[in-house]
Amino acid sequence: MRSASFRVALALTVLYLVWGSTYLAIRFAIETTPPFLMAGVRFAVAGGIMWGFLKLGGAMESTTASQWGTAFLLGGLFFLGGNGGVVWGEQRVPSGITALIVATVPLWLTLLEAVLPGSMRPRPIQTLGLLIGFAGVVVLVFASPSDSGEKIDVVGALAIVGATLSWAVATVIGRRSRNRQPASYSVFTAMQMLGGGTLLLLVSTLGGEWGRFELEAVSAKSAWSIAFLVVFGSILAFSAYTWLVHHTSPARLGTYAYVNPVVAVALGALLADETVTGLTLVAGAVILAAVFLIVSSRAADALSSK
Repeated sequence: MRSASFRVALALTVLYLVWGSTYLAIRFAIETTPPFLMAGVRFAVAGGIMWGFLKLGGAMESTTASQWGTAFLLGGLFFLGGNGGVVWGEQRVPSGITALIVATVPLWLTLLEAVLPGSMRPRPIQTLGLLIGFAGVVVLVFASPSDSGEKIDVVGALAIVGATLSWAVATVIGRRSRNRQPASYSVFTAMQMLGGGTLLLLVSTLGGEWGRFELEAVSAKSAWSIAFLVVFGSILAFSAYTWLVHHTSPARLGTYAYVNPVVAVALGALLADETVTGLTLVAGAVILAAVFLIVSSRAADALSSK
């Protein structure tokens, strides 16, 4: 029991620290590399490495065209729509603010599950969480200052909001399409990364990013940040997340949603001199309180249904 508890605590620590630090790593990575090209390389390389290790370890299973179609669909929503929107938005929005906006994914999940066929309507406490959370986002976007002291770039912030919606849609579809996925979660994670990475590189090509890319102009900070995102942000953290899905409760796993932004805001302020005002902290606290209401109530619903 102690060994199992230690493994859960270790995996959660990985999610807290690694996923919380990816927002700053993205900011550093796109300083000298185009955003979609950087994200495409990140996930294509990470997916390729995972695929290779699975084959070498004998854990690879045969896959079908239908499974690859699902992988490309979810990979597009998770990594092109989700991560692609984040990396593009971070060109205009500080990494800490980005993390606070991304924390609203559980709010979108609750809203989507309320309107889709066969879903339950949110309970009053969840409705309250939705109202509080989205109000916090409005304050964060329209009232908080950026690093330059001006208001947050609305276009960049809306791109990140769209990214959180894309991630939530992918999560819902993923839950409802389990019969079109391989039995191994690790295999399917690698497939989604390969699919999403391919789509990101396609968008990068169509957007002319290759023509603006100069290898000699890539700084050491950007190169190390990309390496960190591949090895730690994608392979290690996603593997820890997949393992935790099967080895801990939804309430405990859901804590990463309101720990990551705290880590991201702190790192952005300490290592990138990002502006953190009292209003930003208040809006962030409102969003995280709403996420806590949603995550805890969803976990209570899951326990009551058993």
